[in-house]
Amino acid sequence: MESNYDLVVIGSGPGGYVAAIRAGQLGLKTAIVEKEELGGVCLNWGCIPSKSLLKNAEILSYLNRADEFGLKMDNFHADYSVAIDRSRKVVDRNTKGVAFLLNKNKVDHIQGAGKIVGAGKVEVTPDANSGEAKNVIVAKSIIIATGARPRGIPPLPIDGDKVITSRESIVLSDLPSSIVIVGGGAIGVEFAYIYKMYGVQVTIVEMLPRLVPNEDEDISAQLESAFKRHRIDFLTGAGVTGVDTTGSGVTVTVDKDGTAQTLACDKVLVAIGVQPNVEDMGLETVGVATDRTGIIVDERMATNVAGIYAIGDVTGKMPLAHVASAQATVAVENIAGLETQPLDYAYMPRATYCMPQIASFGLTEAQAREQGKDISVGTFNVQANGKALAMGETAGMVKLVVDAKYGELLGGHMIGPEVTELLGELSMTRILEGTSLELGWAVHAHPSLSEMLKEAALSAQGRAIHM
Repeated sequence: MESNYDLVVIGSGPGGYVAAIRAGQLGLKTAIVEKEELGGVCLNWGCIPSKSLLKNAEILSYLNRADEFGLKMDNFHADYSVAIDRSRKVVDRNTKGVAFLLNKNKVDHIQGAGKIVGAGKVEVTPDANSGEAKNVIVAKSIIIATGARPRGIPPLPIDGDKVITSRESIVLSDLPSSIVIVGGGAIGVEFAYIYKMYGVQVTIVEMLPRLVPNEDEDISAQLESAFKRHRIDFLTGAGVTGVDTTGSGVTVTVDKDGTAQTLACDKVLVAIGVQPNVEDMGLETVGVATDRTGIIVDERMATNVAGIYAIGDVTGKMPLAHVASAQATVAVENIAGLETQPLDYAYMPRATYCMPQIASFGLTEAQAREQGKDISVGTFNVQANGKALAMGETAGMVKLVVDAKYGELLGGHMIGPEVTELLGELSMTRILEGTSLELGWAVHAHPSLSEMLKEAALSAQGRAIHM
């Protein structure tokens, strides 16, 4: 394999592989270095397999309501190990797709751990079992896309057996009878839903005052109501102070409002966020600047060292796969000398795939008011939507935060069936500088879930029809 490249990408997640493919499209001689599996965490142990398991859980939730749909069955059994096997097949198909696209765009895939050892030089250490020697490849530009890993806290040491992270949970085929999930963000609530649908006793412990604390307060309230109906237990405003794994199970000690209490379970899932993979990358060797969140980059995704860029979770900007992909395109097109637009992280779409789903972007109502903006708020309840009722779904809402004077869309917050699929319309409205009135004018197919956007937009103008 030749060693001189225009670009070497270290890491093949949704940032790395997109960067490599885009570079190949632009005619740059490109190599991608990956020490594990193509597709990184997202395709192998995160976004994709979890959505496969969530689909299984959704189907199971409908089967649990079979009488409502006039369906009767005897001796029903849900085999979680089959769900895990299906998720791994989905993963395999996706990773093969990435390999195909890299090959199609003439990107060299180099297996091994990449480390920057000098200006424009990346040392690749193959797996110890491969029998291959280290080698150094040279590139005009380097993109670091090494992602992040689950974060732990001192009172809750992760052992990979009784105290696990999402990495272990995503391939765990033997269900525990009970689990405590530490963290009520997207990962925590998604796994809570999966496990509960399969009959596991679930308790979420969240340190902040509400579940999904980064979402609008009304969305959190809706999710908490839904989880109560699902009989998913949760403690908010509670912090873990210790864990005992010496017995057959696990005992978690929690402090809530100054009072200690204990939770007994079979396993603990730690889902409190991620930390960037910046170690053993040679960053100190070449002087790449970092802070507590990750590698520091500018709007072009360039680091402080000429020719070195960073994208994705390792930058600490926003740990979402689609953000990494967007950053990848910006980085590569800057390397290629093309004009790019800075990314606006405040308006990146955010999606959580438990049931009901959560989708949002932009400012929450509280954030808009804190910034002193003059706003109007439009809302529409899922139970007033004909398509949702036909689907057997009645929980949720759409909430739009709108500039009161000009109708500019400042934020969109949704919880309900398939609302993650509605984010694109709100993003497009924002990009095209559309107003809430124009969104309300647009004719939406009936019956459809997208009508909820139209009605919420009209609501912001005091013109809603169906509520």
